[in-house]
Formats: sequence, C-alpha cells, structure tokens
Amino acid sequence: MVTKTKTETETEKKKEDIRKVSGFEIFYKKTCVPALVKELGYKNILQVPRVEKVVLSSCLKEATQDNKVIEKAVAEIALITGQKPVVTRAKKSIANFKLRQGMPIGCCVTLRKQTMYEFLNRLFSVVIPRTRDFRGISDKCFDGRGNYTMGITEQIVFPEIDYDKIDKIRGMNITIVTTAKTDKEARALLKVMGMPFRDN
Repeated sequence: MVTKTKTETETEKKKEDIRKVSGFEIFYKKTCVPALVKELGYKNILQVPRVEKVVLSSCLKEATQDNKVIEKAVAEIALITGQKPVVTRAKKSIANFKLRQGMPIGCCVTLRKQTMYEFLNRLFSVVIPRTRDFRGISDKCFDGRGNYTMGITEQIVFPEIDYDKIDKIRGMNITIVTTAKTDKEARALLKVMGMPFRDN
C-alpha cells in the first residue's frame, strides 16, 4: 500500500480547491476588481465590494388551497439553482386569507460561493435577456445599503425549465446581497459583472 506524504496531500487539496473555483469568479477577480479600483478610486483591493450571497424566494398564495403547489415550486427552484430550497411557513393566522399559522406558503434558497457565481453568470448572460419585452434592468431597486432586489415574472426564462412540463407560470424574487456600503458602489459592481442596466 502506497502512503502519501503530507506535502502530496496538501497539493491534491489545493488542486481540488482550484477545480471548485467558478469561471465567473475568476472573471470577477481578474477583470472586475481592477476595473472597480480604477473607477471608484480604491487604494486597496480589499475595499472593493463583492457579492456575498444571492437569495431566491417565491410566495405562493394558491398554496393555501393545494399543498402540491409547494412541491412543484420547490422542484423548479431546485432545478434552476442546483440546491434544494427551504419551505417557508406562515408566522400567524389570517382568517381573510384562509391562512393558518405554520401553513407552508412559499420557499426560498440562499446561494453562496461557486453556486452563487455560476447562477449570476447565467442570470446576467442568459436569463435576463430572455425576459419578454426586455429593455434593460432598472437601477432603482437598491435598498440604500448596497443590496439589489429584482422580480422574475416567469420561471420559463430559465433554460433549465421545460415549458412542456410546467403546470403554471410562477414568478420569484431574486435578492443580490453585496458588501458595498452605498448603492453607487453596488451599481458599479453589478454593472462591471455584466448586469444589463437600462440607460437613463
């Protein structure tokens, strides 16, 4: 039996880490970071904002009548992101909406690191341009703290979804959480990463 030395084991781990790095993450580090340093005048590359996580969420009002709706939404978001979503439940009962506390009403999933970069790459280059009557993304959806939220009205804009297999058109919210301190920095970050903002 051949035993590996400590150096060989560490080298293999480094190679595995390199394989796990997304191509879009390399693009961010090699292209986006220098561009942001030049545009915003940072003195240190550690000041450059980055995307921390991406959250996809979907709220389904018809889930109060049919529990299978949640299962289908979970399956679709899992197919889109490659990660199983968490089912969200009602925090309190509302009689007018026939809603009881603890009833499943939606689902959400949080993407980080490699999965996040791969999703953003598909979102910017494939999904958003496929949106019906697309004329660019509005830059007025920032929350004042460097985070951006957008809505997708049809899940069929994602190439992973087979139009013939869906039972209903559903939408979702996508929140991109960044480390930027201002909306200006966040907009510059997303624009240099490929977000197709609308020209005002």
